[in-house]
Amino acid sequence: MIPLPPGLLDLIDLQDGVLARRQALEAGMTSTAVERRVRRREWVTVHPGVYVTHTGPLTWLQRAWAAVLACWPAVLDRHSAIRAAEGPGRLELPEHLIAVAVERGRHVKEPEGVSVRRVDRLDEWARWQRHPPVLAYEAAVLQMADRARTEMAAVGWLAEACGGRRTTASRLRSAMDASPRMHRRLLLEQILEDVEAGTCSVLERAYRRRVERAHGLPRGVLQAPARDRAGRPMLRDVLYPRHGLVVELDGRLFHSTAHARDRDMERDLDAALDGLRTVRLGYGQVLPRACATAVKIAALLGVEPLKCENCGGSSEPGSDDPPHFAA
Repeated sequence: MIPLPPGLLDLIDLQDGVLARRQALEAGMTSTAVERRVRRREWVTVHPGVYVTHTGPLTWLQRAWAAVLACWPAVLDRHSAIRAAEGPGRLELPEHLIAVAVERGRHVKEPEGVSVRRVDRLDEWARWQRHPPVLAYEAAVLQMADRARTEMAAVGWLAEACGGRRTTASRLRSAMDASPRMHRRLLLEQILEDVEAGTCSVLERAYRRRVERAHGLPRGVLQAPARDRAGRPMLRDVLYPRHGLVVELDGRLFHSTAHARDRDMERDLDAALDGLRTVRLGYGQVLPRACATAVKIAALLGVEPLKCENCGGSSEPGSDDPPHFAA
């Protein structure tokens, strides 16, 4: 057995047992020596010109390395970049398909089990020093949010990213500013602005249009001034004074602090002492389930909702209603 050239073993170890034919040749091996190892099944072909140094099943990381090397220069993209950053466990991340990104203009034949996306200015987004190379985490999250099936799923990608402390709303906004092609740019920008500012204007606008207007509900008073039991000024998100109902809109993307939860509970308690009922709504109730929420708010107000053109007033809780407006 002819030993491998110096440094090639280290490269194979770095790449989790995966290597490309071009890497072996660049290290000093001959084509004959490479073919001999493949023929003896010391190296097993994963994709044309890419090998793994064992005969057993491939791990996800080995499949990721193989995809990147087969499309080189390339980086893990979208769900695969997020999987590389977060590790296993996210059920919504498909592991059967490896996603990679290459520079726009390249003609790369997709290997089996690999999805190839062409992007502009790949070097700006690529993290070549990672093993394997990946798209920047913020860019990958924004791609998933922008292409999510529903608006609530898009919000969920931002929530997971910020809530896991892997990035911040500010860094996501900076990445968005540098991304020219985004379908949900306005909605995602507004949500991230709200998170940074500690407000919930996206929810306020969506509640007004999707819940109230679309279903003919009474108009509540937005940001209604009030005072707590100590006499300090405060605001109630939506107040229906004639009906004794307060709707609080919670635009936080991830788990709040104990102090924030305590403050919200105190506000609800103060409202009860003032003879007001309080309900709290988040993105899930206002964006994808606006119709079902309108039916419930109408019941609390003691009114009959109009049948909107999208749902006929019959949406069930948990359904993904069509959007009534572009946020």
